[in-house]
Amino acid sequence: MRDIPSPRNVPRWFDPRTRQVGSWGFTFNRLTALGLTFYLGLHLVILSKLAQGQNAYDDFVEFAHLPLIKLSEIILITAVLFHGLNGLRLTMHVMGMGLRRQKLSLGVVLALTVVGGIIFAIRLFGV
Repeated sequence: MRDIPSPRNVPRWFDPRTRQVGSWGFTFNRLTALGLTFYLGLHLVILSKLAQGQNAYDDFVEFAHLPLIKLSEIILITAVLFHGLNGLRLTMHVMGMGLRRQKLSLGVVLALTVVGGIIFAIRLFGV
């Protein structure tokens, strides 16, 4: 009875006490997919601006060096890393590998994502 869709069950979807680790990994994978899809559309709009000539390209390069844009690039790379690595983890789960090690495998994905994001940030800011 509790799995029947109804407006009363909606708050339970967002209750972290009812979620298992694997479920959180799947949810975050979906959220990063939505974010990356939004970015793809934004990226195509920006690329179309570059086709407007040398001045538009120079303006874009100047814009791309702003700290806020660099921060958004770090977020983008981190989202790509998490989405890709967690996608591999979820694929392994579907194939029956690592079924009993959900916390460990998600922890490894998160650790690799953080390390990769930090390495990218260091290289981007030249620290």
